[in-house]
Amino acid sequence: MTISVKVVCLSLGFLTLGTLLALQRPFREYPGVEYENFPLPADYQEKTEWAFARLMYPPIQGFGWRSRGDWTQGASNWTIDYPRSDRHMSQALRRLTRIHVRSVEQPVNLDDGDEVFNWPWLYAVEVGHWELTNPQAAKLREYLLRGGFMMVDDFHGTQEWSVFMASMQRVFPDRPVVELQNDDPIFHTVFDLNDRYQVPGAQYLRSGRLYEKDGFEPRWRGIYDDKGRVILAICHNMDLGDSWEWADEPQYPEKFSAMGIRIAVNYVIYGMTH
Repeated sequence: MTISVKVVCLSLGFLTLGTLLALQRPFREYPGVEYENFPLPADYQEKTEWAFARLMYPPIQGFGWRSRGDWTQGASNWTIDYPRSDRHMSQALRRLTRIHVRSVEQPVNLDDGDEVFNWPWLYAVEVGHWELTNPQAAKLREYLLRGGFMMVDDFHGTQEWSVFMASMQRVFPDRPVVELQNDDPIFHTVFDLNDRYQVPGAQYLRSGRLYEKDGFEPRWRGIYDDKGRVILAICHNMDLGDSWEWADEPQYPEKFSAMGIRIAVNYVIYGMTH
C-alpha cells in the first residue's frame, strides 16, 4: 500500500470515528474495587476523536472477586485498576501519538442497547473472572465482526484461562485462538516489538515474581476475522493494566511500564487502522 493510499484510508477511518464519537453517550463513572472518587482531569468533558472504553461484565460466581452488589453499578472485577490505569494510558497516548485522546475512560455495558458499537476500541480486565450471558456473548461477537477491536488483559494460569474461554467459546465457537507471531503487523504499527517480555502486576514489588498462579510464560494470542485482521488481542499471564496504573510509581520498574505502554499504543493504532 502506498503512502498516499494509507493517508486516505486513515482519513476515512478518522472520519468514521468522528461520526461514531458524535453518537456516544456522555462520560460516566463508577466506584472501583481499588479507587473511589478518583480526581477528574480538568479537561474531562473535552470532545475528542478517541476514548479508552472499558468493558463492564458480570463476574463468575464462586471464584475470585465478586461484586459488592450489582456489577452494573461498579465495585466489581471489571473495575480492577480503574480508573487510574485507564487515565494513565490515555495520557501516554496523548504524548506518544497524534490521536486526539479523551483524558477519561468510558465504561461500556453490552446490555446497554447499541452503545458498544460507538466505541471502536474496547479493553477488558480480569477476564479470568467474567461470565458473559448468551445475549452479551452474541453482542460482543457482532461488535467484533462489524469492525470493533478488543484487548483482554490481567488473567493468569490454567484455571483463569478456562473461565475466560468458557465465555469466549460462546462468543466465537467457530474461531480458534492462535498465537500471534512476531511478524504480525500488530507488533509493528508504531513500535517494533519482536522482543517482548512478561509484564507483572504490582504484586512483583512484594513477591519478586513475574508470574501469578501457574502462569509462568507470557502468551500473546488472538482471534482473527475472515480478512486476517486481529479482532481480539489476548494478553495472558501478564498484567499490562498494572504497568499503566503504576507507571508513576518509582518502585515499579520502568521497563515493565515501557513494554506495557508500547503494546497498548500498537494495539490502539492497529485497531484504528485495520
